[in-house]
Amino acid sequence: MHRQPPNVLLVVIDQLRADALRCAGHLQAVTPHIDRLAARGVLFRQHYAQGSPCGPSRASLHTGMYVMNHRVITNDAPTAAHLKTMPAYARELGYEPALIGYTTTVPDPRQTAARDPRFTTNSIAGGWNIVRDFEDPREHYLAWLSGQGYEIPGSYEELFRPGPGEHDPRWFPPAPIAAEHTDTAWCAEGALDYLRIRTTRPWFLHLGFFRPHPPLMPSAPWHRLVDPADLPLPVRAGSAEAEAAVHPLTRLILDTMKVKSAMYWMPGLARELELADVARMRAAYLGLLAEVDHHLGRILDLLERSGQLERTLIVLTSDHGEQLGDHHLVAKRGYFPQSYHVPCIVVDPRPEADATRGTQVQAFTENVDILPTVLDWLGQARPRPCNGRSLLPFTRGHTPAGWRTEAHWEYDFRDLAGGLAHERLGIARDDCSLAVLRSGQAAYVHCAALPPLLFDLQRDPHWLHDVSGDPAYRELALHMARRMLDWRLSEADRTLTGYAISDEGLRHFDA
Repeated sequence: MHRQPPNVLLVVIDQLRADALRCAGHLQAVTPHIDRLAARGVLFRQHYAQGSPCGPSRASLHTGMYVMNHRVITNDAPTAAHLKTMPAYARELGYEPALIGYTTTVPDPRQTAARDPRFTTNSIAGGWNIVRDFEDPREHYLAWLSGQGYEIPGSYEELFRPGPGEHDPRWFPPAPIAAEHTDTAWCAEGALDYLRIRTTRPWFLHLGFFRPHPPLMPSAPWHRLVDPADLPLPVRAGSAEAEAAVHPLTRLILDTMKVKSAMYWMPGLARELELADVARMRAAYLGLLAEVDHHLGRILDLLERSGQLERTLIVLTSDHGEQLGDHHLVAKRGYFPQSYHVPCIVVDPRPEADATRGTQVQAFTENVDILPTVLDWLGQARPRPCNGRSLLPFTRGHTPAGWRTEAHWEYDFRDLAGGLAHERLGIARDDCSLAVLRSGQAAYVHCAALPPLLFDLQRDPHWLHDVSGDPAYRELALHMARRMLDWRLSEADRTLTGYAISDEGLRHFDA
């Protein structure tokens, strides 16, 4: 009997922290359906995105390459035309890759006309069959919303202003959009429509949810789902000034990060937020996530009713995290792990994975592993340019030989403070970058033209005390710097490495 080709469901939930799930230990999180996925598959507890904000991270997700190799360093940076991305690989294998959401992509200016309108805003990477487009400026969603009778302002963000009347001070006011009309509901309905008619043929769906990305203003009733009084306090130094004193870049971010990066209607700097506002912000974030979880449950129910779960690989992750008041910050900037530590759940439906269902993996995994995982599921070996490796062996109880012992991420901060970070820090624009190496013992932050940072995670798990200048840590600092150099040397772009000429013509030597 002919075996039907398998399906792929890649769920990317924007700005989702790894610790925001009930299955990851957050007692106030309302995520029963994500937890349901974790119970069906494997939850990777030490999973990290490779960059922030969206553009660099999603480029790593879709190419399997580190930021130092694909060089999409900011949201507005172009993607080189020669880079092969997820939809191209999928099409080679006979799939029409569908996308709901966005990819935050800019085309290669060397192969694109200067007047192309894609140079005025981000666009979706080529190769995707676009089911619902939520790329900024969100025109497709706004047009649909207009058809539901809403008055559309000048931008998507302007929808999120507190309405008139009194509101319960325990929570931020709800968004003036009905629950059935939110962008989360809109994306979910698109996925349901797409999947209902594909019960007998294989499919490949990248399902993106914008939430819990700011603005952190859920619609009713999600805005009052979580009581702010029940939430844990943020992880941070005793004062914003103490936090800023750790490093010049930390000070720059604290001095310029505005509250409106999370709550568009609120003035002031994030460092000035009172603890009560931090708690309300966190409750709003969890409310938005609970709404995503609810709609994801509807999609899983459809797959189960239609018998598609048994032949569908499901991978759930995020492009980056969210500070949520930790270190006196909001959004995703800098080097702190709250901006890069994200969830990863892999559900392999095959019987070989039955023994690992509901288990958790503590090995360091990264978003560059997602593309090789999907391709492994579809029967294709890891492409040479990929820095990541398939996670499927973990679902069968095996840790691949030579697996990484650290996690890595990078951040280019040339766009901070209106693009004037280099002037404010007194360094060259191309020196506005850092790389992080995080092991089980320590975290090392190497800045191109600023002092490094070293955190002893055994004594300081919250990254509050830099010990890079402490003589007692000189040996550890040297070890971490060497490991950083080893990583960059061994993981440098390998697209054409291994090829060489010979008397018989071009040959390729495997790694």
